[in-house]
Amino acid sequence: MKKIFAILNLLLFFWAFSQTDTAQVIVPNRENAADVFSKPYVILISADGFRADYMDKYQSQNLLKMAESGVVAKALIPSFPTITFPNHWSLITGLYPAHHGLIDNYFYDYQKKKIYAMSNKEAAEDGSWYGGTPLWSLAEKQGLLSASMMWVGSASDAGGIRPTYYYHYHEKFSPEEKVNKVIDWLHLPEKVRPHFITLYFPEVDGSGHRFGPDSKETETAVRLVDDAIGSLVKKVKDLGLEDVNLVFVSDHGMIKVDTERPLEIPKILFNKERFDFYNAQTLLRVVVKNPAEVKSVYKELKKNRTADYDVILTKRFPRKLNFAQRNDRFGRIGQIVLVPNAPKIFLEKGKKTSHGKHGYSPYKVSEMKAVFVASGPAFKSNKKIGEFKNVNIFPIVAEILDLKITDDIDGKTNTANQILVK
Repeated sequence: MKKIFAILNLLLFFWAFSQTDTAQVIVPNRENAADVFSKPYVILISADGFRADYMDKYQSQNLLKMAESGVVAKALIPSFPTITFPNHWSLITGLYPAHHGLIDNYFYDYQKKKIYAMSNKEAAEDGSWYGGTPLWSLAEKQGLLSASMMWVGSASDAGGIRPTYYYHYHEKFSPEEKVNKVIDWLHLPEKVRPHFITLYFPEVDGSGHRFGPDSKETETAVRLVDDAIGSLVKKVKDLGLEDVNLVFVSDHGMIKVDTERPLEIPKILFNKERFDFYNAQTLLRVVVKNPAEVKSVYKELKKNRTADYDVILTKRFPRKLNFAQRNDRFGRIGQIVLVPNAPKIFLEKGKKTSHGKHGYSPYKVSEMKAVFVASGPAFKSNKKIGEFKNVNIFPIVAEILDLKITDDIDGKTNTANQILVK
């Protein structure tokens, strides 16, 4: 009987896998405005989990060549928490997570009375969860067509308008297949050719989580993405388009965590009548249901904590992390945060974890820092710069594409001024 059930489960898995929607979605009846034809192109590429030092550590030859011919930063500083969905949305909106609302990959909204989970397609494609205006919406509203290869939120109506070309998220395309689809977009006639393209690679993050950042598997994933970048550079050159700019970034880094001696979650927090808690393992957020108890609960947690983690009231959260109660525009963070010291993690009994993690402060844990490399006619040549915040990517792209920024953002123009040809 067990064998029969095993076979049935396997068949069910393959059936579900075969039902994955891999078709491109094209929004009909859109064309570039006449003044767009002469504008440059920007391909914004994210390699999830590509740590700041991976390029040198694993000798990513194509990215190193790109850095030599263009601009490379010492590191890109992710927004806090250094988690995938919050940072991809920060990159594309120029807002910190507490300002755009994606404060984690998983959270509860007490006004909506609903859960957001990155694995839930319905939530992930519901634009009402996302604050801010993503670059593709800004571009489309100003008559410039855009396309997205599975960037976070790109299949949603966040910002009021989707990219003209996009895909629902799946992992059935190889990096090379994604590159070919980007090239297909650039082959389109001028009237319907996207000038802003986002491209997402998950492979490095997956290997980093499963095997750790120093593993052979992670090195292989880095080389796989690097090969895809080399292919993209060559194929763009073969197109003959003169004004294509490539911007290669990541959302965060990766660190090997202590899976043998995880931290215990304080027992008091399991009282569901008094608390909700949300454990990202590298960050634990606490919602105290009776606001009058916040101060006393904080004192109790602080008194009983170990040296391996800190207990912080969100109203006193470090200003430079922009994750305090005063920043929380959507009321999703909670009043108390437990912050483990890397490489420690919080782990509930019976729950699984992985060898590699992210989420820590990039100012305290250098392994959280991300990568930035860019090249093309818009960028200075052979330019090395220091670290800068990832919210500054938004004004860089907007400047290249001559887009008017219509909303207040957290990103500043100082990095654009450093690296762009005027």
